[in-house]
Order: sequence, then C-alpha cells, then structure tokens
Amino acid sequence: MTESSANKPGNGQVCHRVKNGVKPGRNGFIKNHHHYHHQQPMYCYPEDKVQHTACNGSSGLGLYSRPFIESFEETPMLVAVLTYMGYGILTIFGYLRDFLRDWKIERCHIAREREEQRDFVPLYQDFENFYTRNLYMRIRDSWNRPICSVPGAKVDLVERVSPDYNWTFDYTGKVVEGVINMGSYNYLGFAENTGYCADASAEVTMKYGVGVASTRQEMGNLDRHEEMEELVAKFLGVESAMAFGMGFATNSMNIPALAGKGCLILSDELNHASLVLGARLSGSTIRVFKHNNMQSLEKMLRDAIVHGQPRTHRPWKKILILVEGIYSMEGSIVRLPEVIALKKRYRAYLYLDEAHSIGALGPGGRGVVDYFGLDPRDVDVMMGTFTKSFGAAGGYIGGRKELMEYLRSHSHSAVYAASMSPPVVEQIIASMKCIMGEDGTTLGRDRVQQLAENTLYFRRRLTEMGFIIYGNNDSPVVPMMLYMPAKIGAFGREMLKRNIGVVVVGFPATPIIESRARFCISAAHTKDVLDTLPLPSAAFPKLGYRTPCGVTRLKNGALSVISEVGDLLQVKYSRHKRLPSLD
Repeated sequence: MTESSANKPGNGQVCHRVKNGVKPGRNGFIKNHHHYHHQQPMYCYPEDKVQHTACNGSSGLGLYSRPFIESFEETPMLVAVLTYMGYGILTIFGYLRDFLRDWKIERCHIAREREEQRDFVPLYQDFENFYTRNLYMRIRDSWNRPICSVPGAKVDLVERVSPDYNWTFDYTGKVVEGVINMGSYNYLGFAENTGYCADASAEVTMKYGVGVASTRQEMGNLDRHEEMEELVAKFLGVESAMAFGMGFATNSMNIPALAGKGCLILSDELNHASLVLGARLSGSTIRVFKHNNMQSLEKMLRDAIVHGQPRTHRPWKKILILVEGIYSMEGSIVRLPEVIALKKRYRAYLYLDEAHSIGALGPGGRGVVDYFGLDPRDVDVMMGTFTKSFGAAGGYIGGRKELMEYLRSHSHSAVYAASMSPPVVEQIIASMKCIMGEDGTTLGRDRVQQLAENTLYFRRRLTEMGFIIYGNNDSPVVPMMLYMPAKIGAFGREMLKRNIGVVVVGFPATPIIESRARFCISAAHTKDVLDTLPLPSAAFPKLGYRTPCGVTRLKNGALSVISEVGDLLQVKYSRHKRLPSLD
C-alpha cells in the first residue's frame, strides 16, 4: 500500500525544492533540514537553507503555528560502503568461528541441544542466533551495565570485567562514581531520592505499604488510585483516564480491546514494539505507512475507504491510526496537526502514544498536543507512560468517559493485572502536581523550561561540532550517528572511560547502516554537567578545536568529551562542519 506514487506531488504542488544538492530521504522528506514556517528558525545557518513546501495531501503549511524543524542528513556514500564492508567482514569471521566451534577447536559458550536430541526439531535456531553469537557478543559490555544509585544527572556504576570476551561478567566490588548520565529517560529530573516527591512517596509507603496484592476490580482499588486518575485526566485535558502498572502492557493489552477482526490499523513504520505487538494481538489487518509521511498515510486511508476489506470489499468496521509523540530511536516528533486533519477528513480514530513526549514537550509539559496547541478532544485515545518524565512506573490511557468505562471491563491489563504500588502512585501524583504548579511552587514549570533550553543547546553544539544528529530541534532524544559496527562498542567504552554513560544502538534495532549513540537530555543536567572547567585555548587543540589566542573553552563536560571521542573515532561525518561558536 506504499507505492512510489505516495511520494509524488499532488494538486500541482511542488515538493522538496532543495539547494546545495540535498536530496529527499527515505521517509519522503528532506534528509537535511525541513520546517513548516516561513520564519528563519533558531540555530539554522544561511548556507543550509532548504526550501520545503508542505505537500502531504493536506494543507500542512497552514496547520503549524510554530517552526517545525527536523534534521535527517543523508548517510555519506563512503561511510555507507565502509559500514557494509564492516558487517560483511564480521559475518565472514562469524561463519569461520562457527566452523571452529563445530570442530571443537574453539570453545562454544552458547546453549545447544544435547547429542541425543540431534534428530529433534532444533530448539535453538543457529541462524537466528548468529548475530548474537558473533556480533553482539563483541560489544555486549556496552549494555546492561548495573547502576547502584538514583538515575539522576549522575549515576554510580558497578564495575565489572569479562574474562571470556563478554560471554560472562565478574564483578570487582568497586563502584565507578559520578558518571554523567546521558542515557536515562529522566527528562524532568524527578527520578530522585530527595525532595518533595520522594518525601511524599515515603510517607505513603508507611501508611499503605508497598504492595496491594489484588487487582483493581477486587480488593486493590485504593483512594490514591482514584485521585491519580482524576489528576491525570485534568492534566491531559480529557474527560477521564485510567492507569496501568506497566507501560508496555498499556499498549499491548489495550489495543486488542479497541480493534479486532474486520478493523484496519495504520501504523507508522517506526512505532514502538509495544504498539506493534498490540496491533498483532488484536487480529486486525495491519498496514504500515512511511515514517511521518502524510502522503503515505493519506493514500492508505483513501484506498481503505475506496476498496474496503480484501475479497469482500465490505467497509472496515473501524480504522485506527497508531502514532507516537516522540519516536525514541529517531528523535522525531509526530506531525500531529496533519494527522488530526487526515483523521477528521477520513473519519478514522487516532491512538497517540506519548511515552516520551508527555512532560517533555509543550509549555505546560502536557505533551505533543500542548506543543502544537491542539485540542486534546481531537485525539481519540491518549496513551502515555509514567516511567520517564514522572520518574515512576506504569502507563495511562485518557479520553472520553465512555471509552474508559469500556476499557475497565474489556482490557486484559485492567481486569487481570495487579494494582499499582502505592508509593509509585504517590510519586506520579506528586510529580504531576509539581508540573501543574499545584504544589505551590514553580519548580515543575522551571524544569520543563530547563529541559527545553538544554535540548536546544545540546543539539546546537553537536551540530556545530560536525556530528550528524537526527530528529526534531525540540526533541530531548538526540540520536548521533556512528554508522560503522566497530564504532558502536568503541564509542560506549571511550565515553565510559571519560566518566560519561551513553546508550549505543545498532542493527537490528536500527537499519544496518544507521548505528548510533542516543543521548537523552534531562532538566537535571546543569551547565556544569554539560560543560565544565574553563581552560585556556592552549589546552584546546587536544580536542581538535582551533580557537583564537586567549579565548577560553570548556573541557570535561559531556559535550567536550563527546567531541574528544568523536575526533578519536572519526565520527564527525557531517558535510556541514562548523567550528564551535564564540557566543
């Protein structure tokens, strides 16, 4: 359903007029910068101006009241070729090592069938585990690092070593203290063990205990649960809301209650695994549209209305559009005004996952709906999680009161799951009241503003240093492209050596040539965390910068270390490299 015609201009409009030879990318949009505003955006350089006309089948240009700037620079050809060669070499050596393991020349650490079960249907598929055995194990030390502190702006890591090339780990008993945390989803800094929220949770723990030992429909419905759901509905601006103990299950267990056989689900190609699983469990027909491409979505909607169900051509019982607020691997923000316009035009339903955007976007921290200044009633199902901006656990769904009453009796997650823990509920209530200003302070609003400022500053500095970064200018999820497989593990290790913890991601979680490091910005990150220790310019050539004599620069902060490691590993791929600004 995603024919090439989905990328063609419609109604005589001109699409993707570009200067400097930048070509449209894989998702149908310019892979350098694109925006839906005539105003020159902040941090946009004159030599990189890109003209872009909204041509997604709807009058996209008139739907945006603010600049909408996203960056998806094309992979350099040489880097792409070298990346494929790297994976090819790793694959060849992988098969060679498998040959040595089969002949008992090299010790095999993987799970295998016993000799007497050789004639059985294989329980462990060798080909499926090939990547894990021969590629993932090389860089396994970059993941699952145990921490032993609150995941705030800085964390403490438990030191570990591997005697057998990452097959097993031994703990030394030492702790690596004060590691700058650039990987946790602690967007507003509420993951803390001191302060208003922590004190409130501790007090509720003493009164209610930790567990409820029942479901909400039996003996596990507390007054704090009711207060939390009323507060969530008020925060979202909807009639009603309900909460669940697990964010993943909020999607995977509720989508099957909303759609079934004879329904059509239109899902963005980069949707989270929980949305994908929920869609599959529903039994609905699933069609995938190109990421954030409104032409592709509109074509599928139009075809669904015209042709109906396969074979019978009966009308679909319902059409449900699944999108996310912020896409956690791309850092992009959904084009919600256009999605709502299409949803209204074709009378479909909209399911919005705000796991990463709630609390992190909008002047009031109310997510992508607040960010675009839209009416929450235009979104049929508003979903989000408490695990990120609120520093708690679980998820929620908000919408019309009739919808909530339906889910309370039809959702597996509502009927069979245990109630949320009272201290977790209190953490949600306290942090949400803080964001709304109901605690009598401006702390919540200040954190929302601080997150926005940190995000803009961090993205601008990475761009100036010459890195290729993806996503929207306002997204606190900042993917920085590494591309080559050898640099995935090397980047994570070199950053940790310099006391900075980051998340690195590669295939199959990303396309094979788009491995990346993913930074998550937090309001808890102060300027001293991002940039520290002013040094004279004489010290700065070590970082690869050229600065005028006497000008001081900053070293040992996150950005300076990223630049240092970027020079060391040669991952500054951008064709628009710039020296650090002197402002």
